[in-house]
Amino acid sequence: MSGIAGIFHCGTIKPVDPARVERMLAPLAYRGPVSSDVWTAPGVGLGHCHLSLTDPDVTSQPLHSADERHAMSLDGKIYNSRELRKELIGLGAEIRTQDDAEIVLAAYRHWGTGCLTHFNGDFALAIYDKVERTLFLARDRFGAKPLFTAMLSDGSLAFASELKGIMAHPLLRREIDPHAIEDFMAWGYVPDHRCILRGVEKLPAGHFRLLRHDAQPAEPKEYWDISFAERRKGKTKDIEAELLYHLRQAVTSRMTSEVPLGAFLSDDPESASIVAMMAEASRDPVLTCSLLHGDKTSPDTQVAQLFATNHTSRRVSIDGNQAIDELVDMFDEPFAYAAALQTWQLGQLARENATIVLVSDGADEIMAGNGWQISQHRMEKVRRIMPDGLRDRIPVLFGNAAEIYARAVGAVSPEQRRVLHGDGFRRQLGDYRAEHQLGALLKGAPVRSGLDMAQYADIKFRLPGNILARLDRTSMAVGLELREPFLDHHLAEFVAALPERLRVKGGQGKYLLKKAMGRYLPDDLLSRKQQGFALPIAQWLRGSLQGRLRALSTSATLVGTGWFDRAQLSRLAEAHIAGRSDHSQLLWRLIILDRSMKRLGAGA
Repeated sequence: MSGIAGIFHCGTIKPVDPARVERMLAPLAYRGPVSSDVWTAPGVGLGHCHLSLTDPDVTSQPLHSADERHAMSLDGKIYNSRELRKELIGLGAEIRTQDDAEIVLAAYRHWGTGCLTHFNGDFALAIYDKVERTLFLARDRFGAKPLFTAMLSDGSLAFASELKGIMAHPLLRREIDPHAIEDFMAWGYVPDHRCILRGVEKLPAGHFRLLRHDAQPAEPKEYWDISFAERRKGKTKDIEAELLYHLRQAVTSRMTSEVPLGAFLSDDPESASIVAMMAEASRDPVLTCSLLHGDKTSPDTQVAQLFATNHTSRRVSIDGNQAIDELVDMFDEPFAYAAALQTWQLGQLARENATIVLVSDGADEIMAGNGWQISQHRMEKVRRIMPDGLRDRIPVLFGNAAEIYARAVGAVSPEQRRVLHGDGFRRQLGDYRAEHQLGALLKGAPVRSGLDMAQYADIKFRLPGNILARLDRTSMAVGLELREPFLDHHLAEFVAALPERLRVKGGQGKYLLKKAMGRYLPDDLLSRKQQGFALPIAQWLRGSLQGRLRALSTSATLVGTGWFDRAQLSRLAEAHIAGRSDHSQLLWRLIILDRSMKRLGAGA
């Protein structure tokens, strides 16, 4: 667990006030409550707050090389650090400890920006070179660790693990980006290509920036992308064995820890697969935990008994007002997905016995388990045999693939959003729609089919902005480190090259995973339909949230800014309260947005 922050002057060298870096680091202290430090030199400042989870003798950060040439702040974990350490020492590097930070710095000194391709891990980092006078910023392949940046009026670039760190800088102007409002209403979160505040950016997953004092800020450069362009050949039995090898490696590499380690357990084959691999590799019982909702009994007991885990479950409940307040407090940007509350509560339970937890998040995206992925696969099969003229008459099913996918994933359609907006806001947006960026991402993507396209979109678009942002903020809120074995890039690249028949078969996703895990898990678990987790949002809006719902039509942040039409908000609210229609997804997003804007204290 760590938080990083810093300032770098582009185009010229100006002094950096350490107090400003300290001010940016202060809101991030909960990410690393054990220690914090700031280092500055002409034109640069690095800050770091840290909580050691694996090595009580970890080196302090910002970390300096022995010759004082380089200084680094790292947030993250490198899962192949032991192999890298051995390789770098063989190449002549002097590495005194087992600490990931020292290994990362040694790798950069030897390979430069090419070091990123050697790392298997979750990280955001900043490395300053005093000789070259450059700042190297980088983020891991999938975007498990966040990194925000902003160009400021004095010519400096500020960066931080979270938006709140950037917001602490006195020169940041808190102006809302109208396109981010449109994006949030479409997706339920602000995607990684956008930030709720104008002028703030998120370094894209799988990218780096190399900044110089004597030049304008360089644009991010991509160092990794996932490709679905190839198809692996071979016997199914051999491919199945290779999948198990990659999964076993991904799990065991993430079990390195000198503190208690456990796993989240839910009613799906992927979390059970992780526990099975952990149990196989561990001498002691695996710590597992799960949540119970309503009057349901736990379906996870079967797995816990099968692998003799040390299992804990707890029945939880939450009311609507608490749900809104917790979501807004954990996320600087508006975030409407209720799954965050489940992760947060499960994290609280896990933290009673463990400090690091392995989770199955990312499995659906990597292994082809999402319903919309399977729908794309099914529709493409129909599209191939349907006459062109008939396809053209049903654009909602057989039109532009990106548009179809966006409508399947987004709960609020472009037409619904357009009606809600005020006249001035519609003019401000012009012809911009949230779906455009997804279309741009998929144009020229390394894919061969509709299934490939849906998985690529999930991995590159939805995963960093939604799922991994949720995991990061909720785990940091309870002092827990989460690790995602299914997001091991070796495993992901292997699965991306699988023939479609080994990803989806008989209308069921995650086919090869279920087949491979048949030797570990019972058939009823592998075929079980996941129950999922749903908050009673529609009922809340007709009950405890009625007051907040009706207040939307007089909200200074929603109506007073001209973003939304007062009459339309009132009409939708009253129709929902009366039970004439269900607008829960749309109205819930509006309530979250209203509360988030008030917390940000930003202007239109």
